[in-house]
Parts: sequence; structure tokens; C-alpha cells
Amino acid sequence: MHWGPDRWRFYRLVGREIGRAARSAILHLSSAPSAFARLRPTGLVIAPQDLRTSDATLAGDIYAGLFVFAGRALATGGRSPFDFTPPSPEWGEALYGFGWLRHLSAADSALARSNARAFVQDYLAGRGDRDIADRPAVAARRLISLLSQSPLVLEGADHAFYQAFLKGIGRCVRRLDTALRDGIPPRQRLAAAVALTYAGLCCDGFEPVLRRGVRLLSRELTRQILADGGHRSRDPAAVQELLLDLLPLRQSFLSRDIAPPDPLLVAIDRMLPFLRLLRHGDASLGHHNGMGATEADQLATLLIYDGALARPLMHAPHTGYARLEAGRTLLVADIGPAPPLVYSTVAGAGCLSFELSSGAQRLVVNCGMPASGDEMRQLARTTAAHSTAVLGTASSCRFLNPPGPGFAHPIAAWLRHRIGPVILRGPLRVPVERGSAPDGTAVLAASHDGYLAGFGLIHERRWRLAPAGDLLEGEDAFRRPEREGRARGAGRPVEAAIRFHLHPSLRVSREGRAVRLQGAGGEVWLFETEATDPVIEESVFFAASNGARRTEQIVLHLKVADGTRLAWRFRRA
Repeated sequence: MHWGPDRWRFYRLVGREIGRAARSAILHLSSAPSAFARLRPTGLVIAPQDLRTSDATLAGDIYAGLFVFAGRALATGGRSPFDFTPPSPEWGEALYGFGWLRHLSAADSALARSNARAFVQDYLAGRGDRDIADRPAVAARRLISLLSQSPLVLEGADHAFYQAFLKGIGRCVRRLDTALRDGIPPRQRLAAAVALTYAGLCCDGFEPVLRRGVRLLSRELTRQILADGGHRSRDPAAVQELLLDLLPLRQSFLSRDIAPPDPLLVAIDRMLPFLRLLRHGDASLGHHNGMGATEADQLATLLIYDGALARPLMHAPHTGYARLEAGRTLLVADIGPAPPLVYSTVAGAGCLSFELSSGAQRLVVNCGMPASGDEMRQLARTTAAHSTAVLGTASSCRFLNPPGPGFAHPIAAWLRHRIGPVILRGPLRVPVERGSAPDGTAVLAASHDGYLAGFGLIHERRWRLAPAGDLLEGEDAFRRPEREGRARGAGRPVEAAIRFHLHPSLRVSREGRAVRLQGAGGEVWLFETEATDPVIEESVFFAASNGARRTEQIVLHLKVADGTRLAWRFRRA
């Protein structure tokens, strides 16, 4: 039997998680009751602002018993949504997170308030799936949602409901405290810290909760937010979601006349310019490492806090993104290694992929992350779903997906349940060069070693964006380091496909050996290469606001070996 590095890594990971599970069980059995076991909030003093986009028209759907979350719909026929089995895990998490209360708040009517109170009362009475509701990330979102929408829920409520509401807040706090003591992944720790801090600020009698929340929040923000403003997961959605919570949290500190902790202020100041780096002219973020559809209104709201004339960050060296901009043309490239294992549950194998736009017209995209569906979400993480080179049929990352050859099914399933579909192996070294040519052409070059173990090759990519923004020249190259000359597969030509996924709004056609791209506004670009005939193939864009859409991709099929180089260009016609 061949014991490759991935298998050894897998079994080391299994051993580590078994040890963690055992320690967690021992701590859970032997630890003292939570310090918050007897703590009860005595009243609500503030309600934080909810910056997430609300739509009063969706309140009508909720009145009618139609609940649409994460791309799935459920019609309740007048019954409580908590009486139904969720049509997808993501739908269930959205329901029990109660973020949808903001749409009822936007309706601003007596009927909306009555409905909101009835839904909350159903949940507080114990109806629903507690397995979903008690997940730390869901409990954290529910705690923040209930505090933010407390004016909606409590207006006109009687004393008994008010006391039940406060008890529900207390139970949520204790659930998060228990989860933190048992040990949860870092992104969930940060969500729990934010929620506990909110509870401590909004409730009378929760001073110990505030102290614990601030301590955890300061620690986790320092650990998880990098110096360039990105999150360790490399997921743009993580930054956007965090800012939607952290900006009102900062204001809540000021409303209570309490100085916000320095790590909170530093994190906000770093994260806003980072979002601008990834923002295209159509007001959406690039589709990298877990990012799906952008809610443009929410992003615009966030960027107001950064100042209307603020300049974007051009290079995020710690998170691994770079931006080239000239005229109306913008390129955003993924030039970072795989994130640390515990942060990699949504990260994609898209190293050296890029997205290209001209004004508000998106041209080259990655497929993006769908709102739900485990199989589709895993497909969206493969290298083939990104605008970069694919060797063989492999991805540049190895994922902990449903068990494959050599992985014992029960063990792999247990491990994936504990830590999620993490990246077991991915690019480690991604050297980057930035500069400009004498004529003002912006130059970006990077390489990655994600294919070194399987094929013995390093993938290099170079972009050159002309000063007027009317020409993007690219080159892909493959080389074998001398020290890796005996790597498996080294020396043999490898089937490769260089993919450029296209935005679904483009009209794509052949023009001689070139590919003609016409945008909705009439602007025309040509894709050209002399090395091989480009092929137009079907693709899918998962990150559309109305669900997955059919689109097309340009594919360059070739065989690569040590020294292979291929040049291509996008030219405005």
C-alpha cells in the first residue's frame, strides 16, 4: 500500500481530533457550572442598529406563510415554520437565526409586530429543531437578531412575554458560554464573542457577560483579523458579515458611554479598505474562497463608514489578494496560499485565479459559492470552478470531502462532521512580484506549488495591464524545480486546461480564432492567443443573486511539462 503524504496527514488529523474530543468530554464532565448559570437579565437598555438590508415587501410573504431562505422556499399554510423539517441545513440556520425579523421591522405595522411576537413566542415555547437552534453560530446570530429587533417584538407585549423574552436571552447566553467552554472552531468563537458583547451592552444585570465578551472579542479579533484587514479564512464574506456586526457594536459601546476595546477599533479600520480591494465596478465583491452573491445595498452601507472618497487597498499581502486598476478596467487576483486548516472549510482551490471587469461590466469571473447544497458548494471550491489552470482533473487543493479510496468511511465521516470539509493540502509557497513597466503598464506575477506533489510542476502566472486599461496580457508557465526532479509524474507531459469563466451577462461568439465578448452596454472585448485554439464550453455561475445561472467559459486545452509557456490577452475592441 502506498502511504502518501495526504494519507499520513489525514491520520495525524484523526489522532488530533480524537484527542480533542476526549479532552472536551473530560472538561465537560468535570468543569464547574457556567458562571452565568444563575445570571438573569433584569431589563433591556438599548437595541443595536441592524445594518443588514431589509425589504418590507418580504413581510407580505411571511404573513402568507412563505419563508424563502438560502435559495429554498417553504410554504407553511398558516402553521408555524418551527413545526416543519427545514428543506436544507442552510434554510434551517437562517430560520433559527431570526435575521428575517428585520423585514417585518421594515414593514412597520401592527400586523408585522404581532407576527414577529407570535413567531418568537413559538420558538420560546420550545417548538422547533433544537439541534439546529443550539449550534453556536446559529445561537449567536439569534441573540444578536433578537436584541436588534427587540423594539419590534416587545412593543405592545405584556409583562409575561417580556419576562419570557429575557429568559430566552439568558438561555442563549448560557448556550454560547457552554459551547465556548467545550471548544468550538475559531469563526464560531468570534461569532459567540460578538454576541456575548452585544448581550452585555444591551441588558441590565449582564456586567459579567460584558466583561467576558470583551475579553474574548479582543482576543479573537487580534488572532483572526490580519494586518491587511482580511480574515484568516481568506473569505471576503467573513469580513463583510463581521463588519455588519462590528460597526453597530462600536456604536453600542458609545451609546452606553463605554470606551470600545482597541482591537475592535483597529479591526474595523483595517477591514473597510480590504473590502474596497475586492469591490468591482458593479458594486459586487470578487468571488473568492467562499464568497457568493453580494448584496450591493449592504456593501454600500458598509463603505459609507470608510468615507466616500477612500482609496481601496491595492495589495493585501497577508490575506493574499491583489488589485490592478487602469482606466475603467479592474483586475482582482487570488495570490495567497491555502488558509490554515481550521479556517479552510469554505476556501477554494483558486490560487492564481482572477476576475476582470470594465466599469460595471463583469467579464472574467470565478463560479462563486452557491447559497446552499453541499454537493454544489464542494464543486464550487474545485480549481475547475476558478479562472486559472487545472492539471489533469485535479484541484490544487486536497479537500476532506466524502470518503474516497484509502479513507475508512466511518472515520472520514466522523472527522468531517467535527471539523467540516477542510483543506488537507494546498499551496504553501506563493511568491508574488508587483511592479510597473517604463510605459506605465502595471505588472503582477505569482506562482504556486499546489501541483508539485501530484505532478512535479510549479504554476506561474503573469498579468500586464496597459495604462489605458484597454489591454490585459497574461502568461501561464509551468516549471519543475530541480530539487523536485524525482516527484511523482515529473517529466511526463500533463493534460491541462486553462479556464476563463465568463459572466452570464456577456454575449459570447467566435471571431476568427478570437473569442468575442459583448457586454450588456455594447462594449466589446476580444480574447486572443496564438498558442492554441480557444474553445467555448458551458459553465455555471453560482453567485448570481437569483440563484445559479448558465454561462460560458473559454478553455485552452494543452499538454504541459517543464518549460511550457502560453500567452493570452483580453483586448478592448
